[in-house]
Amino acid sequence: MLGLFLILPVFAVHALHLKGGGDHTLVGIALGAYGLTQGVLQIPYGMASDRYGRKRIIILGLVLFALGSFIAAIGDDIYVVIAGRAVQGAGAISAPVMAFLSDLTREQHRTKAMALVGSSIGLMFALSLVGSPLLYRHIGMGGIFILTGVLALVAIWVVVSVVPEETLVKIEAEEHVEPARLGDMLRNTDLLRLNFGIFSLHVVQMAIFVVVPLALVSTGGLSVDQHWKVYLPVVLASFVLMLPPIFYAEKKNGIKPVFLASIALMAVVQLGFVFALNNFTALVILLLGFFVAFNVLEASLPSLVSRTAPGRARGTALGVYNTTQALGLFVGGAAGGWLMQHQGQAPVFVFGVALIALWGASAAGMRVPQRARERGVDTVGGAALGNESAR
Repeated sequence: MLGLFLILPVFAVHALHLKGGGDHTLVGIALGAYGLTQGVLQIPYGMASDRYGRKRIIILGLVLFALGSFIAAIGDDIYVVIAGRAVQGAGAISAPVMAFLSDLTREQHRTKAMALVGSSIGLMFALSLVGSPLLYRHIGMGGIFILTGVLALVAIWVVVSVVPEETLVKIEAEEHVEPARLGDMLRNTDLLRLNFGIFSLHVVQMAIFVVVPLALVSTGGLSVDQHWKVYLPVVLASFVLMLPPIFYAEKKNGIKPVFLASIALMAVVQLGFVFALNNFTALVILLLGFFVAFNVLEASLPSLVSRTAPGRARGTALGVYNTTQALGLFVGGAAGGWLMQHQGQAPVFVFGVALIALWGASAAGMRVPQRARERGVDTVGGAALGNESAR
């Protein structure tokens, strides 16, 4: 994720030095190609991890991600970079990684484990805002892509040598992935609620960052290379503030009230942005509220998906989940840009309020799956799975 985030603050400027990079449409395609192939392949990767094992699919994805990084590194033409970014996205391992994390953790600890993953992603985003201009100055865009590829190769070593072995769960009736399983995941009302949630969350995430950076320039007088002075402390503070609700949700079995409260906070933040675009202090406070709500929801959603989906279909369910997440990123950027271009800044957040309110109404009827009493036994269709040491 660090490698992906590092290009965001500098690529649009760098693209001007590439053949064909003066076409802003192609620049946008270069940035979005990753998300497109991610969205297309998340479900197949999740299903494949259910059938062939998590580690094999994760390693395959990391190999493709490294290959795409090296292709992009040698590109002096925008089309070569687009191809590299598309190959990077073909390493769509989010679903297998989350499914593997679910396999290796007890339900009472799963949200905290997901929170660590989400927090590390947020921290990498914060670090990228600080480090990207410095790295670009010293090693260039090609060096950043090479660094990304090297990190992917190191990650393969970590998966092979450090990550615990996966438990091979065998159920005679379910030795193979059934074609109907994907349809079951798409018809599950509770999973549909959660998928709509991650879609909505990432729509507003992308839409916010169409407007907020410009507002920081106009209200705070901060140039783009100084925005890290806002983002870094806000993101770090949000990590601290998200911990109490996460721990409360886990220890008191209060995940639903915490979840709904976080959605409500997100709606309030969106509404606040409508009236605070000309007030720098208010913008910073609202950004803090946004990241707190975002981090709690980002940690809770995959945990709820993993608990709602049948054990042998977690990879498939998380593949659908990550696909809707990728679609949310695309729709948020496109809708936010269109609204800002044609309607102005405030309507972007009015749209966000409406979408989050719709999500809140949907989530109010959600059912939170109860935890199994004995963690040494996981039941799917009456069959006993796993053992305590593996969990």
